[in-house]
Amino acid sequence: MHRPPPGICDGVRRCRVCPYPRSAYGAFMTDPRVVNGYVIGPGARLMDANLTGANLTRANLSGANLTRANLSGANLTGANLTRAVLTWAGLTGAILTGAILTSATLSHADLTGANLTNANLTGADLTRATLTNAEMGGANLIRADLTRADLTDAGLRSAILTRAYLTRANLHEVDLTGAYLADADLTNADLTGAILKGADLTGVTWEYTTCPNGVVTTTTPCEP
Repeated sequence: MHRPPPGICDGVRRCRVCPYPRSAYGAFMTDPRVVNGYVIGPGARLMDANLTGANLTRANLSGANLTRANLSGANLTGANLTRAVLTWAGLTGAILTGAILTSATLSHADLTGANLTNANLTGADLTRATLTNAEMGGANLIRADLTRADLTDAGLRSAILTRAYLTRANLHEVDLTGAYLADADLTNADLTGAILKGADLTGVTWEYTTCPNGVVTTTTPCEP
């Protein structure tokens, strides 16, 4: 039977510092990874964890629960956060370049100023997330749910937003140059001052959408 990493877990049922299932202890026997006193790995329970400025480059946090965790300024370059739960998580200024966030839950998360360049957010839940001044160039947001998200001043150049839900999203001054928005839902979205140059707007749903020039449209596409 595997024993938990020395100094981290009590050997009874759960880790003292970071709750983690006994079944996963064996994964740490050959390559333990402890950051800021927390065990890092698939399915980790990191609710309310303080990982401010942590180096989590290429960390495997698939299926992890990071609800309300503080990851401000953390480096998550290339990290695997597939199906991770980051509800209400603090990710201000975090580096998520090339991170995998497929089907992750980021509702109400604060990603102000975060770098999500080339991140994979396919099917991610970003409802009511704050993404002001976030850099998301080249990010994959296919089928992502950005309902009521705040993307003020975000950079989404060449981002893929095919079939994304942007209902009631705040897209003030967003740079969508060359972005792919085919079949995206922009119902009640506010694009005041946004840049749509070269964007693919094929099949976009325009229902009471505020265009970059401030005009509200009900069916007519906004002009790039």
